[in-house]
Amino acid sequence: MIKFYTKKNCPLCVEALELLDVLNTDDIPVEEIDIYQSDALLETYQLLIPVIAYKGSEVYGNEINIENISRLLTE
Repeated sequence: MIKFYTKKNCPLCVEALELLDVLNTDDIPVEEIDIYQSDALLETYQLLIPVIAYKGSEVYGNEINIENISRLLTE
């Protein structure tokens, strides 16, 4: 399962999710997690979102691009 950390009213998150949808050719389930549902998530990710986490690795913020998402999904 891919975890996608996000928040409401985040244009960068929308773009990242669209890119993930295109690159997720194996249809791995994606769980969208609003970081405002927990203080711990908010503390961890508030400056990093969007964050894509899969198999113990993460890609976040400005690092989200075609190459890094593809690498994350094939690790």
